[in-house]
Amino acid sequence: MNRQLLLDVLPAPAPSLNNFIAGPNGEALAAVRTLAPGRALYIWGAAGCGRSHLLRALTARPDAVYIEAANSANILRVLAEADSKSPMPKFVAVDDVHLMDEHRQAGLFALYNRWRESAATGRAFALAVAGDRSTLSMPLREDLRTRLGWDLVFRLDPLSDADKLAALAAQAAERGLHLAPEIINWMLTHHERDIRKLAALLDALDRYSLATGRPITLPLLRAMLADPDSQRT
Repeated sequence: MNRQLLLDVLPAPAPSLNNFIAGPNGEALAAVRTLAPGRALYIWGAAGCGRSHLLRALTARPDAVYIEAANSANILRVLAEADSKSPMPKFVAVDDVHLMDEHRQAGLFALYNRWRESAATGRAFALAVAGDRSTLSMPLREDLRTRLGWDLVFRLDPLSDADKLAALAAQAAERGLHLAPEIINWMLTHHERDIRKLAALLDALDRYSLATGRPITLPLLRAMLADPDSQRT
């Protein structure tokens, strides 16, 4: 098997509520775990704090849909205007609301109205929305700003270094990898501190180890970062 095929063997772990490292965000994680049809949630925080992870984990089920802002224009209207005979997901997540233009904001506004109208009926659904800042700091339609605060609202705080170490160790364990503490510490002190980028580095290291047939060690990590071919895999 050639190197490229080897690098494609193992996908990165899918976001789940079990592999989300809550750190200071335990209440937000608990709210997502218990979110039920008829309830709504707005979570916000800086890039890398886990907003998308939580929304993708929430919608990793057959009766759910995950919607990115860039692809939201049509589907938001379809969901908001669905008639009583059309199937409706029980969980709807809308990510990156801060990137929405007026047209998409109008679609989300309509979906919120549909959520409220159906909340006490058999067609109730949970609505989770995420953005990079509080609603007061975001350029939004005023009516949408109000609706984002209708139910639960949580701010996601950045992970501490200790939380990031725990996150990397948990992701390594999920892959069946044993990483020496020195490797994780080196990743944190010599690479990007964004947890998503650290997770991507762990994924690349796992694949590089497979491709080279060498165990994961600190010298292997340094060799991978110095290998121009590894950056293209």
